[in-house]
Amino acid sequence: MSNNDKIDLERYKLIIETVFDATNPTILGSQVTHLLVSTMGVKGASIFVVNPGTESLEILATEGLSIAYRNKGPILVDKSLKLQSNLKPVIIADTKGSDRLQYPEKAAKEGIRSIVSLPVNLRGKIIGAMRIYHSEPWEVSELELSYLRLLTLNIGMALRYFRLSAVVQCTKDTLDEIHPIWL
Repeated sequence: MSNNDKIDLERYKLIIETVFDATNPTILGSQVTHLLVSTMGVKGASIFVVNPGTESLEILATEGLSIAYRNKGPILVDKSLKLQSNLKPVIIADTKGSDRLQYPEKAAKEGIRSIVSLPVNLRGKIIGAMRIYHSEPWEVSELELSYLRLLTLNIGMALRYFRLSAVVQCTKDTLDEIHPIWL
């Protein structure tokens, strides 16, 4: 591990334990974004989920970003940081002069100098994104990128688990309601 790496095995383990201990998507997002910012020393972090009706990314949780930046406007999947092939991370090591931002003036005003955007996918379909924002240019190492990719895979599995758990609970509640009819 390089001395400049912002994430290492110990930090990754701490964040992953949080993913597995979360009891719902909101808690998962809130705790993970908080840990990303506090352990990596970055400006901010956000976890988004895709709204299939609008093809936009909606904030599940965010940490370290101003309300003005969070409310900058809709984040359209096809106009935001391009998720190349919907499966690859997008790294903007220095936002100055980059043409890949949907809201470059808002990023500059927020003091964002680098962005790492990773898709949260499930079986090849994008269901969200995780973004890490830094106030300085950041050359992401291969090791850091590997940890972050593993993290997004685990977030995707956790979100799927929460969705399936909600369906099971809804089915159980429905069966409990109609059970007296069967007697």
